[in-house]
Amino acid sequence: MDTRRIGTRDVGSIGLGCMNLSHAYGVPPVREDAEALLLHALDRGVRHFDTAAIYGATANETLVGEVLGPRRDEYFLASKGGMTSVDGKRVIDGRPHTLKATCEEALRRLRTDHIDLYYLHRWDKTIPVEESVGALAELVAEGKIGGIGLSEVSADTLRRAHTVHPIAALQTEYSLWTRNPELGVLSACRELGTAFVAFSPLARGFLTGKLRDPSALPEGDLRRGMPRFSPANFPLNLRLLDGYTRLAEEAGCTPAQLALAWVLHQDGNIIALPGTTNSAHLDEDLAAAAVVLDENMLQRLDGLINEQTVHGARYNAAAQADVDTETFGKPEPAE
Repeated sequence: MDTRRIGTRDVGSIGLGCMNLSHAYGVPPVREDAEALLLHALDRGVRHFDTAAIYGATANETLVGEVLGPRRDEYFLASKGGMTSVDGKRVIDGRPHTLKATCEEALRRLRTDHIDLYYLHRWDKTIPVEESVGALAELVAEGKIGGIGLSEVSADTLRRAHTVHPIAALQTEYSLWTRNPELGVLSACRELGTAFVAFSPLARGFLTGKLRDPSALPEGDLRRGMPRFSPANFPLNLRLLDGYTRLAEEAGCTPAQLALAWVLHQDGNIIALPGTTNSAHLDEDLAAAAVVLDENMLQRLDGLINEQTVHGARYNAAAQADVDTETFGKPEPAE
């Protein structure tokens, strides 16, 4: 796999998002299978593992620490603070003392004395981002974190944060069907030398071509509350898949590999961060790093799936209120 840079470190162009080993999509695997997936990823050459305090209400950090901790020198570790679960409810808290305490707790759970990249998971809009980043900068100075990341923020917020301390990475959703980063964040990352980490590059499973009936998703699956998977919007989005699948066949790869290859072709500072609970799917994802797309294929993909052809917002109103990303501002189809 080719490498790309986060701060002063080289990582693979494809990392592993660990969230759905604990919650979010489908039913989390049993502990034995989750352990096997993490170790398989490490053995297959994945060197960038991404977790967070809120994933599984700290269970995901614990899992990653217990399974991968004995091989800590073999991988780049990213986690996130500033959004946690308190009594079963999501709480966004960017106060400096909270971020420092959350980081200390993460270090213990992850069984390490340093986290290579620590994100502000959500910007707490009641606290100037400069204050939150200032606290993270102190953690860098103490050697507890190697670099600072931001998640789900706008280009303006990135620039503000960068005046306090260089931002090593910005993470947000990016795929053929979520183009919001193209409104400013991608260019700001290039300008500032910030790596862009694309989560949900497979469009939350849609671009694998295997999700055809959201009503079959288990209770608690995050996609049940997302407008693009609603009964009004999903049938309209489903119409895109046949043409997309044909393009994957033409490119000589699977639909999942085509989605990842498209993301990686957008810029050399982009790192794709898919997640999976299945080792075979992981192997499939990693092979996408070798897929080469010519300009004609990229243009055809852009024309087929984009902000104009996808129906529904990426988040519902409550979730959207918690993020700071640019939006296209066009009226959304009814949910």
